[in-house]
Amino acid sequence: MPILDVGFIFNIRDLRTKNEMQLKPQDFLVALKLVAWGEQRWTYARLAQELGLSASEAHAAVKRGLQAGLLDQNYAVVPPSLAVDIATLAAMPFQEPLGIYRVAKKRSRRPSADDQADNPVRPHPHNLAEFALHGAKYAFPGIRLPLAVGVPTSHSAPAFAGVFAPGSMDFVWPHPNGTIRGIGVEPLHPSVPFAAMQDSKLYEMLALFDALRVGKARERGMALERLQTLIDPQAPKPIKEPLRG
Repeated sequence: MPILDVGFIFNIRDLRTKNEMQLKPQDFLVALKLVAWGEQRWTYARLAQELGLSASEAHAAVKRGLQAGLLDQNYAVVPPSLAVDIATLAAMPFQEPLGIYRVAKKRSRRPSADDQADNPVRPHPHNLAEFALHGAKYAFPGIRLPLAVGVPTSHSAPAFAGVFAPGSMDFVWPHPNGTIRGIGVEPLHPSVPFAAMQDSKLYEMLALFDALRVGKARERGMALERLQTLIDPQAPKPIKEPLRG
């Protein structure tokens, strides 16, 4: 019976471990930022700057988002003016010039995310909404912190103004520039308070996500419906059954 090299087995195990992909909080943050931007043109430099990330972190987050299916690749579209009808092309006479050797043409490939300067990827609405509503709070659970001054989140955020009756304890992301004192909530990523203050739509989605993580039943229910609408507006809305009793 052949004896297997133990070192070889461990090398395979190490290789598998290195190839495993694990989502990080900034990957979800990047995906939500792209939702907030909508059809705006953007670059990796702008993405990194507005989220308080480094350029390498932004690239890595997009790469993992693509692997996880939260993002989709944007491919270059041929303008209609340059498109040629196949039937017309087939009917055109073709004669190879004399004295020219045939050269094998390299197979063209679709551009990767790094090839395009603007809008290299876009959110996958269905997958991202499904993850945001039903998976992200388990992957990145909400952690309550001691009372602190910070940026309001969850039901305390401006997006919830007038929705819930005043008097309940506020939730905040601890931050030196905060103006409200409340129960601290560890943000999805350390740069979240900064990023939220740059973009009101991103702020709303992050606050809704915190409502899913630390909010009460009514707050979670409202957050589910609103977050679904923001991320995947084309999704069919569930039919609400009338209350009985």
